Amino acid sequence: MTLLELPSTRAEAWRWADLGALSAAAALAPVAAPEHEFLDLPGARLLFVDGKLDESRSKLDRVVIEDQAPGDHPLGKHARGSGWALRLDADAAADPVQVVHIATGRENHLPATIDLADDAVAQVVETYVGAGWSNRATRIRLGRSARLQRSVRLLQTAGFVSLRDEAELGQGARLVATFLGAGDAGSRIDGHVRVGEGGYAEVGGTLLTRGEQRQECAVRVNHAEPNGQSHQLWRAVAADRSTASLAAAVEVARHAQKTDGEQSLRGLLLHRTATVNLKPELEIFADDVKCAHGATVGELDARALFYMQSRGIPRARAQALLTRAFVADALGRIGDESVRAAFEADADAWLETAL
Repeated sequence: MTLLELPSTRAEAWRWADLGALSAAAALAPVAAPEHEFLDLPGARLLFVDGKLDESRSKLDRVVIEDQAPGDHPLGKHARGSGWALRLDADAAADPVQVVHIATGRENHLPATIDLADDAVAQVVETYVGAGWSNRATRIRLGRSARLQRSVRLLQTAGFVSLRDEAELGQGARLVATFLGAGDAGSRIDGHVRVGEGGYAEVGGTLLTRGEQRQECAVRVNHAEPNGQSHQLWRAVAADRSTASLAAAVEVARHAQKTDGEQSLRGLLLHRTATVNLKPELEIFADDVKCAHGATVGELDARALFYMQSRGIPRARAQALLTRAFVADALGRIGDESVRAAFEADADAWLETAL
């Protein structure tokens, strides 16, 4: 078991982190590996069980397994050694890469690298299932005009999932990353994105919490060069006594003129005993920019519920429909129709249980 050196929740960046749940997850007793099927997509299929590649059930295609050096992030630094890497040459286009992470108790760590040369195009879909502490560190580098669509769903039934993403976008590069937390494990999505000249970064998703569960995201987008765009669209739905926390920051450097940065953080309380924390943050050092943010927390519209019930729709069904509409725009960012449908089905399954 890794000797944990965890940050203090007295630090602003970690004040909502459920580090106690992380430690408890690392000590979970072994459980049987759950079955999980890949989506019906072409391309590479990687199955990791407790951070180790199951070669008999994997197809690497263009992905390689290689040793990777750790970073200095408090959690990400534990993800070192053998990991997966997708490297594409200039103008290359790869079939989707699917990565399934199965946890069977205790802790597991895995690094990853996505490196796309100029004008390369890739899609990565990741899924987390099982129980335990799953800790990941992913480095992303996009060359000039490269494009990456990344979709990640957190479906573990117990434990904790911690993700650290570090992305660097070259001139005109485009990153669209969408996350869905629809399991029962705690989670922390921790990201830093550096946007180059004319780059575009879209990072967002949906966190669904219930019971005593706690999930959070903490994503910072740094506009280091002029003419960049970024959009952070996050939705959180909290039921019972759970807590969802969304912290999104945009930093615009002094010479990064003509930057367009937007944040939209919205929370929905299904019960008044639940909590949603929102923290949009703008740090602007340039004077010719267009940046905006919005943050709201509320409950389902009582008038809409009444109207739907008056038309014969059962209350639970009406609540599910309104909640589905609330999270739809965040999941709608996924470009691949079959991947988007899978994520929406996971969200619907969560709603059926929570409501």
